[in-house]
Amino acid sequence: MYWTKKFAIIIAAALMLGMTVPKAGAQTKSTPSATDEKSWWRNAVFYEIYPRSFADSNNDGIGDLKGITAHLDYLKDLGVDAIWLTPCFPSPQVDFGYDISDYEAIDPKYGTMADFDHLIAEANKRQIRVLLDMVMNHTSDKHKWFLQSESSKNNPYRDWYVWQDGKGETATSPGEPPNNWQSAFGGSAWQWDDKTRQYYYHKFYAQQPDLNWNNPKVHQAFKDIIAFWLKKGVAGFRFDAITTLFEDPQMRDEAVKKDKNGNPIMREGEPELDDTMTNNLPGVHTVMAEMRQEADKFSTDKFPGTRVFIGETYLPNIAELLKQYGTPEHPEFQLPMDTQIGFINKLDVSAFRSKIENAEVDLGDNVPLLVFDNHDNPRLDARYGDGVHDTDIERVISTVLFASRDAALFYYGDEIGMKTTPPASKEDVKDPVGLRFWPTFKGRDGERTPMQWTPGPNAGFDGPTAKPWLPVPPNASTINVQTEKGDPNSLLTWYQELIRLKKTNTAFSEGADTMIDTANTKVLSWKREAPGVPPVVVTLNFTAEPQTVNLVGAGLPDGTLNTLLKTPGATNPDSLKAIKLGPYGVYIGQLQFMMSH
Repeated sequence: MYWTKKFAIIIAAALMLGMTVPKAGAQTKSTPSATDEKSWWRNAVFYEIYPRSFADSNNDGIGDLKGITAHLDYLKDLGVDAIWLTPCFPSPQVDFGYDISDYEAIDPKYGTMADFDHLIAEANKRQIRVLLDMVMNHTSDKHKWFLQSESSKNNPYRDWYVWQDGKGETATSPGEPPNNWQSAFGGSAWQWDDKTRQYYYHKFYAQQPDLNWNNPKVHQAFKDIIAFWLKKGVAGFRFDAITTLFEDPQMRDEAVKKDKNGNPIMREGEPELDDTMTNNLPGVHTVMAEMRQEADKFSTDKFPGTRVFIGETYLPNIAELLKQYGTPEHPEFQLPMDTQIGFINKLDVSAFRSKIENAEVDLGDNVPLLVFDNHDNPRLDARYGDGVHDTDIERVISTVLFASRDAALFYYGDEIGMKTTPPASKEDVKDPVGLRFWPTFKGRDGERTPMQWTPGPNAGFDGPTAKPWLPVPPNASTINVQTEKGDPNSLLTWYQELIRLKKTNTAFSEGADTMIDTANTKVLSWKREAPGVPPVVVTLNFTAEPQTVNLVGAGLPDGTLNTLLKTPGATNPDSLKAIKLGPYGVYIGQLQFMMSH
């Protein structure tokens, strides 16, 4: 949910002598051990579901929990380890669930608590874990806490939120807001309350007042909320906008960003601020260490395994990302999102190489969580595609995601190549931020359209007579699960094969990443190495022209290759010296050679 314009326009081991080479997929996993349950997330595949848009079971036009449950077998076949559900709690839906009015219930639009319990049970049968979205920065203005808080300055809940006097307030005027802080969605971040004659702070919409995390009662409330869902078998949480929990206690103005000529940088008619007073303040680490300590208490026979924390962490550099993991004494997130790779938003070999190396080297033993797509940003086609080779480019992107040393998170529909489909007119816009900035920015509806299951009416999202909450794109007749399933050349099959390799090939599941052919500006290549198995090479053409690469060197003497996966139509290379790649071509192969002493 943490939206800014830049995201809207817009992630060595020795070889044994004389060993045989395993075939692709030959190294299969057995029944999870206690160790596997503890570390299940380290090589996991996470799948983001936007419940409104995934599957509608009752034909009211809105996706629901029963719809998700009905498609668990599809997710199992895809190779998903865990699903993350964006908020399905009761909400006025100003920000489609990110304005929560009750943290311990299910919104009737999505079903009942019994439906949720059934989803957990059915997912558990398929070894799929369920994660929820935890929104701790703010609540809905209809939450009982805020209704109490705004009722009186003397109410016990008053200091659960951030209230401040205005500047120059008089008996007849609210004066000016306390400072220049801006909402991420435009305009002042301060909302005047005429009844109690103070402003309250909202990093996002005015209907999403920020909680006061300097209040210990807020801490305890969320410990209780987390415990409530963990007892129900939730496997963890993705923490929304988590770096925005704290604000400068002195309420100082944010600095205005300047261009190279010293002029203010403007965004939609407003100066762009540097947000150092309202984002990534140190108190976040204390809170997350507290919440993690609470979650680490939970592991039962019915719902075994580590409870995982994923952080929505748009951060400026790898050093700041590293801090989000916490310390061995005070762990925080197992998997803060590494958005520095996935949101480069252009196929730049040098940039990808540098960012992947940063994640491999600078995060130490911590596991990167790569993510290229989500519900707040245009889909991959809009940020990386050229309109001609979109599917080939998405094969390249997905290979970075699944063939790197990481846990991987992707967005529903990526696996079939769903495209960004923005509203055609302002009258069609559902997203309030799109209404505010139309037509410069058309909102986030374009990446939230219904999942395309079949080529039939409404793409199988709901019944043929229903009216989906957002229109089904016309391309659903060719881009859909039914059409792509079983097609060896489809993007869906590519995703399945990549995920299978990630799970069954030891070099993929356990191996380190090392960049190779590092002077090449058109092709990105790396090797994956794990003790006891031959290395795997991965090479990706970032251009629309055919390329040939020589990967001999850097601990890779020439040898024959066992092809694990390649772009449709590509030929098998004779050796490492000449791997031929078509336009946006991909080749993955495991070496077959013996090393001498």
